[in-house]
Amino acid sequence: MVTKNQLPAKLKELRLSGMMETLDLRVDQAQKEKLGYINFLELLLEDEIARRAQKQLSSRISKAHFDEEKTLTSFDFSFNPEVPAEKIRNLATCRFIESKESAIICGHVGTGKSHVAQSIGHIACRRGYNVLYSKTPRLLTDIKNARAEGCWGARLKKYIRPDLLIMDDFGTRGIDDLQCEDLYELVGERHLKGSTIVVSNRSPKQWYALFSNPVLGESILDRLINTAHHIVMKGKSYRPMLRPDKGKETVKITEKTLKQAKN
Repeated sequence: MVTKNQLPAKLKELRLSGMMETLDLRVDQAQKEKLGYINFLELLLEDEIARRAQKQLSSRISKAHFDEEKTLTSFDFSFNPEVPAEKIRNLATCRFIESKESAIICGHVGTGKSHVAQSIGHIACRRGYNVLYSKTPRLLTDIKNARAEGCWGARLKKYIRPDLLIMDDFGTRGIDDLQCEDLYELVGERHLKGSTIVVSNRSPKQWYALFSNPVLGESILDRLINTAHHIVMKGKSYRPMLRPDKGKETVKITEKTLKQAKN
């Protein structure tokens, strides 16, 4: 006959740590509520399922490489009334990922573009989607360097595989010939097979000038722009509200004040 004290070792051997962690609690509950064997087992199984789901979620969030953990509930939609809240909430349903559609989030500096994109990424992780977040210059450098390392195909697949790829800071730098080729392959492979969110301070019509190869650039942007949901973030920057000295009088730094500080 197996005793209660012997169960944890057997559960551990079967890698049922969720059941092992709540065993004592569930035994006490079963005794107090006079639960039958089936109900008792169901509670333990639910604990194990919840543990595995949480572990998988933590893994997806870790592999996404978000800069920060952002949520839409922490986003102040009232700060800039022109921000298209309804469009953002529609994206947050993740139906666009299910449909293999993409999105472009562009607008002024500090209006919350990255916040919104990463918030949607977190929601997607919770819905069971695999997500990868990267600054665009870093992504392009990573793929370009893989050519010299002899692992270009494998590195490209790293960015092709995710259900949702978030490319932040698109358009902060020009895109050279090799990067044009890499981006062409990446966008072509992901088109209609996965979803991409492109985040930029520039409007899409300004992107064409970024490409050293205009032919590839036009082909890339045709796939990115013409089949995407467009969200334009208008308004003033929220970043001054995050300053530690917010509300205090600020001092303008000049050459004169620097000399005075040294003296």
